[in-house]
Parts: sequence; C-alpha cells; structure tokens
Amino acid sequence: MTSTSPDSSRADGERPSGIPHGVARVEHRIVIPPHVPMVGLLGSGDAVLRAVEAGFPTVDVHARGNEISVAGAPGEVALASRLLDELIEVVEAGTQLTPDVVTRSISMLTAATAARPAEVLTFNILSSRGRTIRPKTVGQKHYVDAIDANTVTFGIGPAGTGKTYLAMAKAVQALQAKQVNRIVLTRPAVEAGERLGFLPGTLSEKIDPYLRPLYDALHDMIDPDSIPKLIESGTIEVAPLAYMRGRTLNDAFIILDEAQNTSAEQMKMFLTRLGFASKMVITGDVTQVDLPGGTTSGLRVIEDVLTGVDDVEFCRLSSSDVVRHRLVSDIIDAYARWDVAGSGDGRGGGGGARSAGPRERRARP
Repeated sequence: MTSTSPDSSRADGERPSGIPHGVARVEHRIVIPPHVPMVGLLGSGDAVLRAVEAGFPTVDVHARGNEISVAGAPGEVALASRLLDELIEVVEAGTQLTPDVVTRSISMLTAATAARPAEVLTFNILSSRGRTIRPKTVGQKHYVDAIDANTVTFGIGPAGTGKTYLAMAKAVQALQAKQVNRIVLTRPAVEAGERLGFLPGTLSEKIDPYLRPLYDALHDMIDPDSIPKLIESGTIEVAPLAYMRGRTLNDAFIILDEAQNTSAEQMKMFLTRLGFASKMVITGDVTQVDLPGGTTSGLRVIEDVLTGVDDVEFCRLSSSDVVRHRLVSDIIDAYARWDVAGSGDGRGGGGGARSAGPRERRARP
C-alpha cells in the first residue's frame, strides 16, 4: 500500500537540497508486505538503504517499522519509489540485495529501456553448487534471450561483461535439460602479446594454459569431481580451435571463446562445423586482438558477412554491462576515449596487431 501527499514537514522557505524554488515537495509512503523481511530489503547495516539515498541525493528516504517514506521533488520521488517497488519484488523472488544491485537497478530505470530491474535480476539461468547464475544488466539479459532464440549468437564486448560465463551457463543448462548431448568449448591458441617460446610437456600440457579460463567457468557450474568423467566420456570437450577442422558437430552446444583471435578463414571454418540440433555461441572483444600484424580478425568482419542471414544475432555488450570491480568499467571507458582521441592525432590506438587501424574503426568497431 502506498500513498503520495504534499510534504509540509519543513518550515516555510526551507528547501531540501537540489529542489528548485517553485517545485512542490511531495512525500510518498510505501508499506512493506509482512512476508518481505525488512533486513533483506534494507541490507546489513542499512547498506541497501544507504545506496538508495546515494542514488537520489536530493530525496529524503526514511524507514520506520514496515514503512519507508520518500520525500522530495515529484519526479525524483516517483523514480525512487519505483526503485523501491522493484527491490521489494527482487527480495520476494529470493535474490539477495546489495548496493551493487541498487546501482544497476537505478541505471536500468534511468536508461531508455523497457526492461524492469526485477525482471532482469530474478531471471534464473542455472542453479549450481549453492549459487544461482543470473544476468545482472539489461545487456546481459538481451544476450541470454538471444541465445535462447537463435541457433548462432555472437556476444561481442569488453572484458568482464559475462560473455563467456553466461554462454557457459546456458550450455550447462541445455545439457542438464537434455536439449543437447554434449558441450564443445574451443579457443584459438594465440599468445596474448607475449612470446612464450618452447613449452615442455605433452601436447595436452602445452594447450591447457590457453583453455584454462573455460575450465575455470566449468568448475563454477559443475561438480569438479564429475568434470574429468564428463570429459573422458566426450560429454564435455575442451579443445583448441585447430581441432575443429573437418568435423560436423551434431546435438551439441558449441562455444568459441576469444573469437577476436580467429582469422577470417578460421571463423568460416568454425561456423561451418554446425550440425543438426546444435547451437553456437561466439564470444570476443575486438579491442583485444592478439593476431600477428596484417592478419584481419574474423570477428571484426563477420557481421558484414552474415548481414541478412536468418537465425543469427549479434549482441554488443558495453562497459555498462561489466560485472567486475567498478574500476574495470572506468578503465574500459578511459581506453575508448584515448583510442578515439589517438585516431585523430596519432597518440592512441597503438601500432601493433592489438589495435584496429583507422579504416577498420570507421568500417565497424
């Protein structure tokens, strides 16, 4: 139950910070349903409540008993009240609230999108090992929906946006639901700007370091003790991209990770491995190409190649979809600004294989 009314609690002439003269100040009261725990809504030490206040610095937010009051300018009060309604729904669904959830919810509400925070943050992909994997941003939710709706999905974006992790969760979900018989995970074995030289050991021992991020994601989603058995039986296959040539992959969920490090020819080879009743997800970051100089990244040109092809979707994630430390998003934005500035005065962008030339930037980032 909610109510909105003019607020006369302040003395005449006193204005709350940030509210212009001539703008009415209103108060909105939200009664929390008895089945919603206040500690879950407000957070430990009222951390969630403090995050709401930080997101709306011109609004006064107070909690008393099972009631929260929001007072300030009408527009800000309406938005803050809508946020609290969404957070109540998130708590009702069993999702833990954190200040980070509040910040992401505010971003969703203030962005020009029809997606609701509660709809995004309560969408369960996979429950495993005592935790539930969910999208955390609108872009991630769109990416997950695209994987469900299409046979081939490209997830393109910077580090930390969940491209590989969410694709892996969808693969495990599909395997558990018996929608596919196996998972095939592959990566190009390209050195990240370093010359590692001769590596001792067997072929498997030489290749494993390149595939380690895929194993790490698997360990988050499947009982580690069962992974060797699944790999031995062929239910899960983790292999370098070169091993895909000449194969047809039926009844499989196939993930190509670090696809920016494929040549155009390798990308064609991989895509044409698609068999019946299979699904493909291709992930990569076109700003981190490790190919030798002069080699065009297959991920940079593939959207032009597949334009107009049905059942293929390209999802572009951005710094707003980063779910690592807040600084990661800031670093990505800083590099983007530096790269744009450098394309005009020669300072940024670099000259090696890790950076697109001006022509590639203009054609398609």
